Amino acid sequence: MLRGYIAQKKLKSSRQRDEIARIFFSMKGHVNLDELYRQAARVNPRIGYTTVYRTLKLLTECGMAVERKFADGQARYENVDQGEHHDHLICLSCGKILEFTDDRIEKMQEEIAARHHFAIKDHRLEIYGACADCLKKEKNSPSPPLGKGGYRGICR
Repeated sequence: MLRGYIAQKKLKSSRQRDEIARIFFSMKGHVNLDELYRQAARVNPRIGYTTVYRTLKLLTECGMAVERKFADGQARYENVDQGEHHDHLICLSCGKILEFTDDRIEKMQEEIAARHHFAIKDHRLEIYGACADCLKKEKNSPSPPLGKGGYRGICR
């Protein structure tokens, strides 16, 4: 699919792009540009940061990856083939992202849309808070003052 998209756009195909795509598809979760670059550079030190950036852009444009921006504003990329639709729990302290599915939430969204004569094309649900590890740390330390928006913790 990527090669077809590259040919259609009359772009140059390269081994480096193929390597970057292969590495991206082997990674799990939500990958940022720096993480993918570090992995690619381990495999082939001649791969440049710009090549990784452009390859991620191509993967997104051709529908093989999706770009997500959570509260920290940093772009993360997700392999479209990694599974069904899912929602996200995002820790404001450590940045951990947990994926989950819940049929009740999906059903409720459909009911709300139907009640308002609305056709859902796409949606995303991101719930921000503190993960179990950070909650344990908070219990063992004095509470810091509330931050921006009433949240405790550091947004990364």
